[in-house]
Amino acid sequence: MNKKKIFNDPVYGFIRFPFDMLYDLINHPYFQRLRRISQMGLSHYVYPGALHTRFHHAIGALHLMTRAIESLRYKQIEISDDEYEAVCCAILLHDIGHGPFSHALEGKIVTVHHEALSLAYMETLNIEFDGRLNLAISIFKNEYHKSFLHQLVSGQLDMDRMDYLNRDSFFTGVAEGVIGYDRIIEMLNVVDDQLVIEEKGIYSIEKFLIARRIMYWQVYYHKASVAAEYMLILFYTLLKEAQIQTPSTYLQYFLAKEKFALTPELIHQHSQIDDIDILFTIKEQKSSSNKLIQLISESILDRKLFSCHISNEPFNSDFKDKLRLNLTEHYVIPSSDASKLICEGKEEKFAYNQTKNEILILKKDGSTIKYSEASDFNIENRNTIKYFLCHPKIKC
Repeated sequence: MNKKKIFNDPVYGFIRFPFDMLYDLINHPYFQRLRRISQMGLSHYVYPGALHTRFHHAIGALHLMTRAIESLRYKQIEISDDEYEAVCCAILLHDIGHGPFSHALEGKIVTVHHEALSLAYMETLNIEFDGRLNLAISIFKNEYHKSFLHQLVSGQLDMDRMDYLNRDSFFTGVAEGVIGYDRIIEMLNVVDDQLVIEEKGIYSIEKFLIARRIMYWQVYYHKASVAAEYMLILFYTLLKEAQIQTPSTYLQYFLAKEKFALTPELIHQHSQIDDIDILFTIKEQKSSSNKLIQLISESILDRKLFSCHISNEPFNSDFKDKLRLNLTEHYVIPSSDASKLICEGKEEKFAYNQTKNEILILKKDGSTIKYSEASDFNIENRNTIKYFLCHPKIKC
């Protein structure tokens, strides 16, 4: 029986994959669940087209991996069929551990990073597939002797980043995020077991870094997106704190637990929850007797987004005290409840981190040089930190 199918991807067009094993994994319920996990959380509240899923992203990253491996093989880089299949499996499953709304609820439903969960999923699947994921897991964990294969899965120029920048810019309509992924892939090479970029591809790398910076601050950390995701976090936090019974028995499992261990039972339970569980619970709680939960539920469903303040410095206590007082008076609630409606956080990003795993440029004479030394583009090794404070909209 021919398992191979053709996918019509809106970003790359018609794509197909070279190994039956990949189609077996795609058809598995664990992977099909990713159709119900949004790629960009609640960013569609800002960019209406951003309704794509982790399923789309994983398929796209897999396509780019096949392109990268074929390009490296053409340049006589030794990659066996077993290694080819394994690195494809690794990139296909790299995000399988994401929970509802992806990064928006990262660490909230399960106090374990999604990469650790992805590895646990892979190990569970490996049992079911009689050890056929051994090599993929080794590459994913960077334990395989060919380090460049791991760098294609997780590195400065990995296929994960290549796809999400292109895909997210496509679905949001933010053209500044488009990168020359095809040229970058064709410029990839391997020297001393390290992934490098050929010198003539250096300007494509500059465009890639600029696009990544723009996408983070214009899209991923857009203040309305941040406000919506903080509201989602607050909803889940209040739900857990109040020990509200939800219509989803699988979500209830996580609401009732405080500590988590990566056991087969946890993976089974986690594989059953997705965006639908959260959304249905939000709809159910719109008529909650808990005033705060009712307020947040209604606000999320009807897109009554919190105000979001952004600062380069932490917010001072006087500002927060005044805000707390206004919330107390406006909603006629205790000061302690008003404090819960004030959501704070910070985000930080390097435009380009020169201190960790720098991109290597392959010069025409065969030597390699760090990108920061090869480029005449003014790269600053500066960490940009922005502080966010969100609260229901009221007149202060």
